[in-house]
Amino acid sequence: MTTLHTDVCVRNRLGLHARAAMKLVELLQAYDATIELQSGDKRATADSVMAMLMLESAQGQTITLTATGPQAEPALNAVKALFDAGFDEES
Repeated sequence: MTTLHTDVCVRNRLGLHARAAMKLVELLQAYDATIELQSGDKRATADSVMAMLMLESAQGQTITLTATGPQAEPALNAVKALFDAGFDEES
C-alpha cells in the first residue's frame, strides 16, 4: 500500500473551520485513499469534519498530511491544491 507525506500551510483567514473541513471531506469522496492530518500532537482523518475542527488549525499553521491507499498520490495532490488555494476563500 502506498503511503505519502507532505506539509501544507493553512492560508485562509479563518483557518480550518467547518466550511473548509466540509470542502475537504467532499473532495476526498472521489478518491480511494485515506488522508490523515496532523497539527502538533493532534491527529484527524479527513473524513470527519468534527475531528478536523479539533485540530484547531489557524491561519499560518503547518499541517502534515499523510495519504494511504491506491489513489494516495492524486488525493494528496488534490488536498494540497485545496490548501494552497486557501479553500477558495478570501485571505
